[in-house]
Amino acid sequence: MTANPANEIEETDMELIGRWKAGDGRAATRLVGRHSDALARFAASSGEREGIEELVQDTFVKAFASLDSFRGDSSLRTWLFTIERRLMLDRRRAEKRDRDTVSLDEADQATEYGALDTLIAEEVQERVRRALSGLSPTQREVFTLRVQQGLSYKEIAVVVDSTEGAARVHYHNAVQKVKEFLKDD
Repeated sequence: MTANPANEIEETDMELIGRWKAGDGRAATRLVGRHSDALARFAASSGEREGIEELVQDTFVKAFASLDSFRGDSSLRTWLFTIERRLMLDRRRAEKRDRDTVSLDEADQATEYGALDTLIAEEVQERVRRALSGLSPTQREVFTLRVQQGLSYKEIAVVVDSTEGAARVHYHNAVQKVKEFLKDD
Protein backbone atom coordinates (compact mmCIF):
# COMPACT_ATOMS: atom_id res chain seq x y z
CA MET A 1 0.00 0.00 0.00
CA THR A 2 1.38 3.40 -0.93
CA ALA A 3 1.40 6.38 1.40
CA ASN A 4 -1.37 8.89 0.91
CA PRO A 5 0.14 12.34 0.31
CA ALA A 6 -2.97 13.99 1.79
CA ASN A 7 -2.33 12.23 5.10
CA GLU A 8 1.26 13.47 5.12
CA ILE A 9 0.07 17.06 4.66
CA GLU A 10 -2.24 16.74 7.63
CA GLU A 11 0.50 15.59 10.01
CA THR A 12 0.94 17.98 12.90
CA ASP A 13 4.30 19.34 13.96
CA MET A 14 4.13 17.21 17.10
CA GLU A 15 3.58 14.07 15.02
CA LEU A 16 6.55 14.96 12.84
CA ILE A 17 8.67 15.62 15.95
CA GLY A 18 7.71 12.18 17.24
CA ARG A 19 8.65 10.59 13.93
CA TRP A 20 11.98 12.43 13.91
CA LYS A 21 12.77 11.34 17.46
CA ALA A 22 11.98 7.76 16.36
CA GLY A 23 14.67 8.06 13.67
CA ASP A 24 12.72 9.18 10.60
CA GLY A 25 14.94 11.80 8.92
CA ARG A 26 12.20 12.67 6.43
CA ALA A 27 10.16 14.11 9.30
CA ALA A 28 12.89 16.68 9.96
CA THR A 29 12.95 17.56 6.27
CA ARG A 30 9.18 18.12 6.35
CA LEU A 31 9.48 20.37 9.43
CA VAL A 32 12.20 22.43 7.77
CA GLY A 33 10.13 22.71 4.59
CA ARG A 34 7.07 23.74 6.56
CA HIS A 35 8.71 26.51 8.60
CA SER A 36 11.85 27.75 6.78
CA ASP A 37 10.10 30.36 4.59
CA ALA A 38 8.38 31.96 7.59
CA LEU A 39 11.70 32.09 9.46
CA ALA A 40 13.41 33.70 6.46
CA ARG A 41 10.64 36.32 6.16
CA PHE A 42 10.86 37.07 9.89
CA ALA A 43 14.63 37.51 9.67
CA ALA A 44 14.38 39.80 6.64
CA SER A 45 11.65 41.91 8.17
CA SER A 46 13.66 42.16 11.39
CA GLY A 47 16.42 43.91 9.51
CA GLU A 48 18.65 41.01 8.49
CA ARG A 49 20.01 41.54 4.99
CA GLU A 50 22.77 38.96 4.68
CA GLY A 51 23.13 35.37 5.72
CA ILE A 52 19.41 34.75 6.14
CA GLU A 53 19.65 31.20 4.80
CA GLU A 54 22.49 30.49 7.23
CA LEU A 55 20.45 31.99 10.07
CA VAL A 56 17.48 29.76 9.23
CA GLN A 57 19.78 26.72 9.12
CA ASP A 58 21.33 27.66 12.45
CA THR A 59 17.84 28.01 13.90
CA PHE A 60 16.93 24.48 12.86
CA VAL A 61 20.27 23.06 14.03
CA LYS A 62 19.75 24.63 17.44
CA ALA A 63 16.09 23.55 17.53
CA PHE A 64 16.79 19.92 16.59
CA ALA A 65 19.64 19.78 19.11
CA SER A 66 17.31 20.90 21.89
CA LEU A 67 14.05 19.34 20.71
CA ASP A 68 13.77 17.36 23.93
CA SER A 69 13.32 20.66 25.78
CA PHE A 70 10.38 21.67 23.55
CA ARG A 71 7.37 21.23 25.83
CA GLY A 72 4.72 22.24 23.34
CA ASP A 73 3.44 25.14 25.49
CA SER A 74 3.50 27.20 22.30
CA SER A 75 3.43 26.18 18.65
CA LEU A 76 6.64 24.85 17.13
CA ARG A 77 6.73 27.89 14.82
CA THR A 78 6.59 30.26 17.79
CA TRP A 79 9.41 28.33 19.45
CA LEU A 80 11.45 28.52 16.24
CA PHE A 81 10.86 32.29 16.01
CA THR A 82 12.12 32.59 19.59
CA ILE A 83 15.29 30.66 18.78
CA GLU A 84 15.86 32.67 15.61
CA ARG A 85 15.31 35.96 17.44
CA ARG A 86 17.96 35.02 20.01
CA LEU A 87 20.37 34.07 17.23
CA MET A 88 19.74 37.43 15.53
CA LEU A 89 20.39 39.26 18.80
CA ASP A 90 23.63 37.31 19.26
CA ARG A 91 24.63 38.11 15.68
CA ARG A 92 23.90 41.83 16.17
CA ARG A 93 25.96 41.92 19.36
CA ALA A 94 28.88 40.32 17.53
CA GLU A 95 28.50 42.74 14.60
CA LYS A 96 28.43 45.67 17.00
CA ARG A 97 31.75 44.51 18.47
CA ASP A 98 33.22 44.17 14.97
CA ARG A 99 31.68 47.34 13.51
CA ASP A 100 34.98 49.22 13.28
CA THR A 101 36.33 46.72 10.76
CA VAL A 102 33.29 46.76 8.42
CA SER A 103 33.67 48.63 5.15
CA LEU A 104 31.04 51.24 4.35
CA ASP A 105 31.13 50.20 0.68
CA GLU A 106 29.10 47.08 1.48
CA ALA A 107 26.20 49.12 2.83
CA ASP A 108 26.27 51.55 -0.12
CA GLN A 109 25.79 48.99 -2.90
CA ALA A 110 23.03 49.81 -5.39
CA THR A 111 20.06 47.51 -5.85
CA GLU A 112 19.11 46.34 -9.36
CA TYR A 113 15.51 46.64 -10.54
CA GLY A 114 13.63 44.75 -13.21
CA ALA A 115 10.41 45.76 -14.91
CA LEU A 116 8.41 48.90 -14.15
CA ASP A 117 5.98 47.07 -11.85
CA THR A 118 8.93 45.82 -9.84
CA LEU A 119 10.10 49.43 -9.48
CA ILE A 120 6.71 50.54 -8.24
CA ALA A 121 6.42 47.59 -5.85
CA GLU A 122 9.91 48.29 -4.57
CA GLU A 123 9.04 51.95 -4.00
CA VAL A 124 6.06 50.96 -1.87
CA GLN A 125 8.14 48.40 0.00
CA GLU A 126 10.81 51.02 0.60
CA ARG A 127 8.26 53.41 2.09
CA VAL A 128 7.10 50.67 4.44
CA ARG A 129 10.71 49.74 5.26
CA ARG A 130 11.45 53.37 6.12
CA ALA A 131 8.35 53.49 8.28
CA LEU A 132 9.43 50.30 10.06
CA SER A 133 12.97 51.59 10.54
CA GLY A 134 11.50 54.42 12.63
CA LEU A 135 10.16 51.91 15.14
CA SER A 136 12.02 50.62 18.15
CA PRO A 137 13.46 47.11 17.67
CA THR A 138 10.72 45.63 19.88
CA GLN A 139 7.95 47.50 18.07
CA ARG A 140 9.36 46.33 14.72
CA GLU A 141 9.50 42.70 15.88
CA VAL A 142 5.99 42.78 17.33
CA PHE A 143 4.60 44.50 14.22
CA THR A 144 6.30 41.99 11.92
CA LEU A 145 5.21 38.96 13.92
CA ARG A 146 1.62 40.21 13.97
CA VAL A 147 1.26 41.49 10.40
CA GLN A 148 3.54 39.21 8.39
CA GLN A 149 3.46 36.04 10.44
CA GLY A 150 -0.08 36.30 11.80
CA LEU A 151 0.89 35.39 15.35
CA SER A 152 -1.46 36.06 18.24
CA TYR A 153 -0.43 38.49 20.97
CA LYS A 154 0.12 35.52 23.27
CA GLU A 155 2.52 33.92 20.77
CA ILE A 156 4.27 37.24 20.17
CA ALA A 157 4.77 37.64 23.92
CA VAL A 158 6.54 34.27 24.00
CA VAL A 159 8.80 35.17 21.07
CA VAL A 160 9.84 38.60 22.40
CA ASP A 161 9.93 37.47 26.03
CA SER A 162 7.25 39.90 27.16
CA THR A 163 3.68 39.91 28.41
CA GLU A 164 0.65 39.72 26.18
CA GLY A 165 -0.43 43.20 27.28
CA ALA A 166 2.98 44.66 26.48
CA ALA A 167 2.86 43.02 23.04
CA ARG A 168 -0.51 44.69 22.40
CA VAL A 169 0.85 48.09 23.46
CA HIS A 170 3.97 47.72 21.29
CA TYR A 171 1.80 46.71 18.32
CA HIS A 172 -0.62 49.60 18.84
CA ASN A 173 2.23 52.11 19.11
CA ALA A 174 3.93 50.64 16.04
CA VAL A 175 0.75 50.91 13.97
CA GLN A 176 0.31 54.54 15.01
CA LYS A 177 3.91 55.41 14.08
CA VAL A 178 3.68 53.62 10.72
CA LYS A 179 0.41 55.41 9.91
CA GLU A 180 1.90 58.79 10.83
CA PHE A 181 5.02 58.14 8.76
CA LEU A 182 3.10 57.00 5.68
CA LYS A 183 0.71 59.95 5.97
CA ASP A 184 3.60 62.45 6.19
CA ASP A 185 5.83 60.77 3.61
